[in-house]
Amino acid sequence: MQVRKGVAVAGISDVGCQRTNNEDSYAYWESASDSEYEQKGRLAVVADGMGGHEGGQEASSIAVQTIQQVYAETPDSDPGSLMAEAFRAAHQRIHRYATEHPQLRGMGTTATAIVLLGKQLYFLHVGDSRLYLVRGGKASRLTHDHSYVSRLVEFGVITAEEAEFHPQRHILTTALGVGPEFSSDMPERPIALEPGDILLLCTDGLWGVVSDEELAQVVSENTPSQACRMLLDLAKKRGGPDNITLQVLRID
Repeated sequence: MQVRKGVAVAGISDVGCQRTNNEDSYAYWESASDSEYEQKGRLAVVADGMGGHEGGQEASSIAVQTIQQVYAETPDSDPGSLMAEAFRAAHQRIHRYATEHPQLRGMGTTATAIVLLGKQLYFLHVGDSRLYLVRGGKASRLTHDHSYVSRLVEFGVITAEEAEFHPQRHILTTALGVGPEFSSDMPERPIALEPGDILLLCTDGLWGVVSDEELAQVVSENTPSQACRMLLDLAKKRGGPDNITLQVLRID
């Protein structure tokens, strides 16, 4: 994996303690071409599949591969437009794969992708995998979970604290590959990053058992590779009920 100076990157994925296979996928990409790198920057993506063992695994893999491929190969210089096109292509490919394999009908996946271009952060998000910005030792969640429980919080039915432990917190309201359309979130303008900022992308196998405060402390006090291993170990120590996948990127 090629990583140019300016960012320290690490990622890890694990089946966890209670699953028999890993339905998560992740990737990091930057072009080998310096001129293309200046245009497109760095891409990182995580995805958490659903729809049974084989279906979830295929869905997340198709999503990550498609997002990376389309972002890398499409001749467009706007990161937001490129990511939107890549997500649409991933949605269509998963949908087509499920049609060709009826036993996998209902397969789908979350996807959270970021692009770092200079000092600017772009991101696009579907589902309940998360993106955090850790600055000054404090974590800010940049993504909004597309879940049934998040809607309950929005409507004031339950509190945010109650949502963290709600038994239906993992029921999604949208996902790539499910239904004719999907909903996504993207900021209206890129976010300006500062030296020392840390970005954490992760699936719910991590954030479901490790608090935001703990995430911030571990990534702030350790290198990205050390933080990945420590957070994985912490999630598994707490039962590892789901697959665990994360990427940590520190702005040097």
